Amino acid sequence: MSQRLVVTIGENPPARLDKALARDVPEQAHLSRSRLARLIGEGAVSRDGRVLDSPKAQVEAGQEITVVVPDEAETEMRAEDIPLNIVHEDADLVVVDKPAGMVVHPAPGSPSGTLVNALLHHFDGRLSGVGGEKRPGIVHRIDKDTSGLLVVAKTDRAHHGLAEQFAAHSVMREYLALCHGVPSPSDPRMAGMKGVHIEGNGIIRISSGLARHPTDRQRQAVTFDGGRHAVTRVRLQRDWGAVAMVTCRLETGRTHQIRVHMRHVGHPLVGDQTYGGQRRVSVRLRAAEAVNQFARQALHARELGFVHPGSGERMIFTSRLPIDLQGLVDELDDVPGDTNA
Repeated sequence: MSQRLVVTIGENPPARLDKALARDVPEQAHLSRSRLARLIGEGAVSRDGRVLDSPKAQVEAGQEITVVVPDEAETEMRAEDIPLNIVHEDADLVVVDKPAGMVVHPAPGSPSGTLVNALLHHFDGRLSGVGGEKRPGIVHRIDKDTSGLLVVAKTDRAHHGLAEQFAAHSVMREYLALCHGVPSPSDPRMAGMKGVHIEGNGIIRISSGLARHPTDRQRQAVTFDGGRHAVTRVRLQRDWGAVAMVTCRLETGRTHQIRVHMRHVGHPLVGDQTYGGQRRVSVRLRAAEAVNQFARQALHARELGFVHPGSGERMIFTSRLPIDLQGLVDELDDVPGDTNA
């Protein structure tokens, strides 16, 4: 059974159809630009009932483009007996607490050892096929070096139901992060920054477009002229002076969103080699060595909430900090009153 997507072209679209679709298609559809180009060539893309068979076709803001995505052939990926921390499972879905270091689905450079390989073993291939050959069951993802909660669809019904909630931004996703410095709503620099709005209850709302970095295709960058709309709400939880713990609640879920937004406001995540640069804390903080040597971005998907696509029940799951992040927090807590930068 094929999936029918209706994509509304946003403001200031790229000139080419394939580029515009790659920008505006819901991320949960897992359609790359190359896959979209193939679908265009196969006659699966249309506007007002007319097939658009050229990736160079012109599009305009507000147009509705229909994309028919056929189900993929059965995956040939290898099932692998990899331990999984399963938080919840029922006939429709499973919630997994992913460890840092595990890639969600196979990609160049990571053909095995992924969450998908593990899922294929644990559920004997009984996963939704909507995500495509290399992403069975995957409705959303978190970065390799981010730990925490994901929901995986076991049935196509669940996959479609969950994907609709992600597209409507109704899924609750809250992360815990350790960042450099202390993001404070009272900081005048923060209040005057483009894309930043101070809300009630100490919440810092960061809103921008996100697009591929102009010179580094592996990175994302903040933009205020196009890109995918992204909103992150940040709230300070702990203050150690040189380092802080914050919660980051996603309104949208773009690639590297929290990491890019935190860099934008001048508080990159501890351990983030991609967006943190060479940021280090002073040796005057006694926990400096533990902070400076932390081996991954200090980011954990702590809470995940959604409406069960079968029962209609509201479900909320919580994950404790993993050992490495908890150990870093303990190091910071072990120096009472030492909050000098």
